[in-house]
Amino acid sequence: MDFLQISLVLVMLLILAIPMGRYLANAFSLNATRVDRIFGGVEKGIYKLAGIRQTDMTWKQYAAAVLLSNIAMVAIAYILLRLQGVLPGNPSGIAAMDPLLSFNTAVSFLTNTNLQHYSGESGLSYLSQMMVIIYLMFTTPATGIAVVLAFMRGLTGQRSIGNFFVDLVRAHTRVLLPLAVVVTLLLVAQGVPQTLEPTATATTLSSAEQQIARGPVASLVSIKHLGTNGGGFFGVNSSHPFENPTPWTNVLEMLAMFLIPASLPIAFGHMAKSRKQGWIIFGAMGAMFLVFLATAYINEMHGNPALERVGLSQTMGSMEGKEVRFGIAQSALFTAITTAATTGTVNNMHDTLTPLGGLVPLGEMMLNCVFGGDGVGTVNILMYAILAVFIAGLMVGRTPEFLGRKIEGKEMKLIAITILAHPLIILAPTAIALATEMGTAGISNPGFHGISQVLYEFTSSAANNGSGFEGLGDNTPFWNISTGLVMLFGRYVSIIAMLAVAGSMLAKKPVPETMGTLRTDNNVFLVILIATVVIVGALTFLPVLALGPIAEWLTLR
Repeated sequence: MDFLQISLVLVMLLILAIPMGRYLANAFSLNATRVDRIFGGVEKGIYKLAGIRQTDMTWKQYAAAVLLSNIAMVAIAYILLRLQGVLPGNPSGIAAMDPLLSFNTAVSFLTNTNLQHYSGESGLSYLSQMMVIIYLMFTTPATGIAVVLAFMRGLTGQRSIGNFFVDLVRAHTRVLLPLAVVVTLLLVAQGVPQTLEPTATATTLSSAEQQIARGPVASLVSIKHLGTNGGGFFGVNSSHPFENPTPWTNVLEMLAMFLIPASLPIAFGHMAKSRKQGWIIFGAMGAMFLVFLATAYINEMHGNPALERVGLSQTMGSMEGKEVRFGIAQSALFTAITTAATTGTVNNMHDTLTPLGGLVPLGEMMLNCVFGGDGVGTVNILMYAILAVFIAGLMVGRTPEFLGRKIEGKEMKLIAITILAHPLIILAPTAIALATEMGTAGISNPGFHGISQVLYEFTSSAANNGSGFEGLGDNTPFWNISTGLVMLFGRYVSIIAMLAVAGSMLAKKPVPETMGTLRTDNNVFLVILIATVVIVGALTFLPVLALGPIAEWLTLR
């Protein structure tokens, strides 16, 4: 039955991803398409109102537009959080956030991370939930989608990488807003609240008074998944029955967060005019995802051997921290999907996973290319594809070319910067935290699991995921500042570097394919690509994983 549940979800995903990939390629085409007839009128009005000129940009102009627009977004978010105590739309009278927590929260949602060092229902007013959280939940995935489409245009030799503001508007009008309306209505139909009424007061069976938080939940939950955002309206996220009340909403939320990331490789195949190329990228991502999923499911099903030795039955698997209504299969699948798509929403507590079960979300975020979030994951796997072509081509004496364009030193330097930056911004602050914070009240477990808690926090921040091992007491100046900086570096270093690669590749003259060209649309390259990701990406983190989840697993044997 578990296998059937998991298989049905993945089959539904594949059925939806194929037409969605084709649609994305058409929706963001630089040439006129039938999609323009549907959305063109509304978009022209937006362009006129905002003063957007639909002219092509260079990669430097594109990167500058990304940075400047994002600076404006984070400034607006920070001001609203600091003033929420005196602004309207606050029926529960929630006070303003303190400066450092406001900084962390604004940066978190700006970078599509949605790391939450606060509890949603008690930390934010309705106005902040809508004008900060939901607002950034639309604009930040739209930024990621725009960037990946620009990157794809550069690799596939379009006439330019496009215009950021045009792409940003299209990501809203053609993708996120229509899908969010549909998903919101489906969630409301299943019982997810959508109201501006204040907290409800109820009397329990023991005659005690209970406050029940509610609000515009469905609209937030829909875009938090579609935009691979992850921040919950409630502190326990999609474990809360108001965010995820039924098995159907659980499946809907998994499909919503995985749909766009799974569609982008297929869209790349259409843009490259080589569907095989897109399926090779999808196949590499899919193969790695299935290995991670199997690891999580098997370990959670086997339970905790230490508890079994003292006589506690583990026939139902490790149910600690999991909702009984979802069970092992749906919890393991949700865990694998939410960190593969770098969404960060949770329907079970990752801190209570078995050691190797907890290694799965860690590993997916460390690789950051097992589908990844809206845009960023596809950019990263294409970066690894270029690296794989370069390495394999040199090893066998073939010309390092990708889609008809030579790969040279400039591109490899930019890719090297991106590859090295990711482990650096994870491992360096992890070492600092373990040296200075271990033994404090923030780290609840001083042993191997405590290392995993700290490592998970910075990995989640660097990968723009936002989930956490929630045993960590993270609302302190150290964690708010350090994770805020890691989130910024994790988001923008790769965006700028990869836009530079796109610009460089676009400027190259295409070269004809010869006998010496390494083919990138066959199964041999699929194996090479996976091997490159594992060797370059995974082995970087093996030593620290040995100190955390692997060491913890060995202590239970």
